[in-house]
Amino acid sequence: MNDTRATVEAYLAALNAHDADAVAACVAEDFVNEHTSSMGRSRKGRAEYRAALTGFLENFADLRYVPERLLVDGESAAVPYVMTFRMRSVGDRPVRVRGVFVFTVADGLITRRTDYWDSGEVRRQLA
Repeated sequence: MNDTRATVEAYLAALNAHDADAVAACVAEDFVNEHTSSMGRSRKGRAEYRAALTGFLENFADLRYVPERLLVDGESAAVPYVMTFRMRSVGDRPVRVRGVFVFTVADGLITRRTDYWDSGEVRRQLA
């Protein structure tokens, strides 16, 4: 269980540091990043995910995930969070949205991340 917690904490720290290489180093080669939001884009594989991270981190200026809690059950973890950022592609408008990550971890790497957040709320704040 501690391995799962440590892996998820390292991943979140890398995201908050805007370190694309460190983020990618936390995920497995066959990593699946599933977005349930219509604005999100799902990715398969570490290489595809890493390739998308640079543009994502550039467009989402000052990106920060603040976990509300970290719930761990074996190789699974859930993290309700508050995400804040400024979207450069639409004039640096600030956005604050709540969501939940659900992770699966194996051998110290994240194999799956499912992200639940309200794209309607993001659109409302960007309008």
